[in-house]
Amino acid sequence: MKKLNYDFKVPPQKQVRFIVHTDCKNEADDQFALVHVLMTPKFVVEGIVAGHFDAYPRNYGKGNTAKASAEEVLKVLKLMDMEEYKVVIGAEEPLTDEKTPINCEGVKFIIEQAMKEDDRPLFVAFQGAITDLASAILIEPKICDKMTAIWIGGGAYPNGGFEFNLMQDIVAANVVMKSQMPLWQIPINVYKQMAVSLAELQARVKPCGDIGNYLFTQMVEFNDRCADIKHWPHGETWGLGDSPVVSVLLEETEKDDGYEMIKAPIINLSDMTYSYENENREIRVYKNINTRMTMEDFYAKLKINYFGEL
Repeated sequence: MKKLNYDFKVPPQKQVRFIVHTDCKNEADDQFALVHVLMTPKFVVEGIVAGHFDAYPRNYGKGNTAKASAEEVLKVLKLMDMEEYKVVIGAEEPLTDEKTPINCEGVKFIIEQAMKEDDRPLFVAFQGAITDLASAILIEPKICDKMTAIWIGGGAYPNGGFEFNLMQDIVAANVVMKSQMPLWQIPINVYKQMAVSLAELQARVKPCGDIGNYLFTQMVEFNDRCADIKHWPHGETWGLGDSPVVSVLLEETEKDDGYEMIKAPIINLSDMTYSYENENREIRVYKNINTRMTMEDFYAKLKINYFGEL
């Protein structure tokens, strides 16, 4: 097991329990967020749930993408010398309707951790589809009083519209919006603030051990593989759109400046726009992310723990 090399400690009363939910083989940014979480001593990581995704431009075959995500998570853990973490596989398909959950290993794990007796708050960070969150709520609604969900996904407010993570399971998103689950949503216009250049990553990530080299190399390879896609990626830059799951629990965020409380929308299945017929509750929607703090924290932790370990 890797020993983190910090000259400081996070007091136990400041720590939070944390579950990573990641579609880690979807593209090239989930790996960065996963590594950042595992290097952050404020987080007591209970486990990692691997999620499904639309396999374009690669073909894993129907029902195999969550498995592919799990294999990628295990690869990252091995490169970090952190293979002790529990990894479970979530649903391989989106929900078919708002009443029928998918009772898979990942869903069971979320429920188990939420219902555990522990005074520390539990956060579950979803970096893709929220199928497993919706299923967990449908199976055991009591978890809504036991945890907070962070979700990277959804269109910009107030109108909404197309967004990749939401597209993976719009039905599940509506289950969550209609529930009483505390939700911190980081929509597309906010997570896209986390922009980096490949030159920046070559200079500050690649030299940091096997894991740093892998993070950079797999992103360059994915960038090259997607060169024929017209609008994305952009050639020399990337968005580390999943990294705000770390930002929102590290930075000093004030209501009205960093986020606002918004009536939870209902999401139209045809075009992913928002409608506001749901009087049930409000959710926290982020407007800004401290990108400087997030990236400098990531670079510092990577250098402290892995520089020179090739």
